[in-house]
Amino acid sequence: MPISFDEPLTTNFDEAISREWLETNGLGGWASSTVAGAHTRRYHGLLVAATHPPVGRKVLLSKLDEDLVIAGQHYELGSNRYPGAVHPRGFEYLRSFEKDLFPVFEYEAGGVRLRKTIAAVNGENTTLVLYEILTASSAFSFELRPFIAYRDYHSMAHANGAIRREADFSEGFFRVQPYEGVPELFIAIPGATFEAQPDWYRNFEYVMEQYRGLDYREDLFTHGQFKLELKGGDKLGVIISTENPVRRDAFQLFAAEKRRREQLCEGPSSKDEFSKMLTLAADQFVVRRGENLRTLIAGYHWFSDWGRDTMIALPGICLITGRFEDAKKILRAFAQSTSQGMLPNRFPDAGEQPEYNTVDATLWFFIAIYKYLYATGDESFVRDELLPILRDILSWHERGTRYNIHVEADGLLYAGESGVQLTWMDAKIGDWVVTPRQGKAVEINTLWYNALMIIAELSQRFGDIKEGKCFAQKASQVKEKFVEAFWNEAGGYLYDYIDGDYYNSDLRPNQIFALSLPFALLEGEKAKQVLKIVEEKLYTPVGLRSLASDDPSYRAHYGSDQWSRDSAYHQGTVWSWLLGPLVSAILSVEGKAGKPRARRLMENLKPHLNQAGLGTISEIFDGEFPHTPRGCLAQAWSVAEVLRAYVEVIV
Repeated sequence: MPISFDEPLTTNFDEAISREWLETNGLGGWASSTVAGAHTRRYHGLLVAATHPPVGRKVLLSKLDEDLVIAGQHYELGSNRYPGAVHPRGFEYLRSFEKDLFPVFEYEAGGVRLRKTIAAVNGENTTLVLYEILTASSAFSFELRPFIAYRDYHSMAHANGAIRREADFSEGFFRVQPYEGVPELFIAIPGATFEAQPDWYRNFEYVMEQYRGLDYREDLFTHGQFKLELKGGDKLGVIISTENPVRRDAFQLFAAEKRRREQLCEGPSSKDEFSKMLTLAADQFVVRRGENLRTLIAGYHWFSDWGRDTMIALPGICLITGRFEDAKKILRAFAQSTSQGMLPNRFPDAGEQPEYNTVDATLWFFIAIYKYLYATGDESFVRDELLPILRDILSWHERGTRYNIHVEADGLLYAGESGVQLTWMDAKIGDWVVTPRQGKAVEINTLWYNALMIIAELSQRFGDIKEGKCFAQKASQVKEKFVEAFWNEAGGYLYDYIDGDYYNSDLRPNQIFALSLPFALLEGEKAKQVLKIVEEKLYTPVGLRSLASDDPSYRAHYGSDQWSRDSAYHQGTVWSWLLGPLVSAILSVEGKAGKPRARRLMENLKPHLNQAGLGTISEIFDGEFPHTPRGCLAQAWSVAEVLRAYVEVIV
């Protein structure tokens, strides 16, 4: 069943702005706002274009607000928040909202019932807005006012004298380039006239930016308004694009995009309505990098592509869904970017050189390749292109690479130096690393063991028996030393990290990977103890806490200014992506007998798809009830790991 809301929720401003919709275009850009139509973030906009896919994102067209003029009476369908007021109050005319393949709004005002559908077109910086007049007692005037921002998506627009106040309009085609050196914006509205009314509208307020302690007021510019006459049964298709839409039809573009999404829903991951919804959500993260490669956006609205997130998310986004060619292009993209045996941590948004401050992205690369091979059987790609890189990575790690990453005499992997954050718990405020984990981290050594086991298996599979035995022997040493070093006998769980004589006993979810990865490091009673304590101390209906709630450093709530947010990020905040490893751990320890319980744990998350980012999964949640969604409204590894685990459980 699609997500749907009716009155009174749709006409309750606070409820309607707390729910957001997201349409992505496969380039890194999007259209996004709230059910009410009022923006709450600087990242909201009707056309946010990726000018250098998947980055260089610019908010071009912020809004297109509608006005029905019936017998001289104006019914404005838009909603905006200003200091001390909401104007207009179009949400009061919103009778229903639905999100299935696309977000669909139904308004009723002055005897007119109107349906609006918004769609981003995959592969181009184009947004479609389709209107259908369901009922109308007589013809009426339909007016649309475009508001442009033309800014980097992290910044805010403010009134200035540099903007070009003139725009070109001819035969239903609007064209403007408001500043020198920026992309042109095209708006096609068949049958419309245009009335020039250039002006700044000031002080749009974005409440989520205010909550985050940031600049939250923006000025938007309008060049005027479009006008046309409509009647019952009419349809109107608007194209908003960085490409000239001459001789393009909005309804044909929509039909093609609809077919593309319907085909996704027919794929191997669409087992029921929940997994179908997550399959559509997964599609939003697959984007182009350069001309021929692919990557995964880590989260919307503000992340670009991160190495760690991409490798963790790849099995759920691409393999479970049958998108093998996309997976191949992603692996190739990151393989081409390795340096000194390391995968990039992230590609900066401005397109500078990659950053390599990560120890685990490289090791997750092994897991992704291993799962790719078993999903596709693509031996030639793995053997010829990837295996030499994997060998080079291990060589660098054994002799030492950046950030003091090296193998110690006991075979375990050490990583870190003062002031650098290398694991996924990577929050840093100024020079303060909030969750310092320098040394031998538990999940890093679990990944290291898996990397050794994987290359041992690949070497033997591809004919190098001697090399395979060598790596298998190293892995065996790691397994022996791991249990000896990391087992916390007093607590009945694994230490989080070890640095010299210091053994960190913080109860965190990182130990779950010793059970969940393809090659488990714990077995028998120890595995059962870890699973039990993780469920008892860290599980919530929306994911695992990043720190046990009885720890003195536990932070129950994530929010307010950046210092407050970052200091809580991995100190109790709940991460939904960890449901995937938890489910894998249950199946590893309990086998098929654990499937019913694992499924129940997964289904507890279902109500969240009706909150925050509709039809997708948030990045994080507060540690305590009601576990308010926080962070990105759509996070790649959250969707990926829940989808992967859910499909594995129900099949």
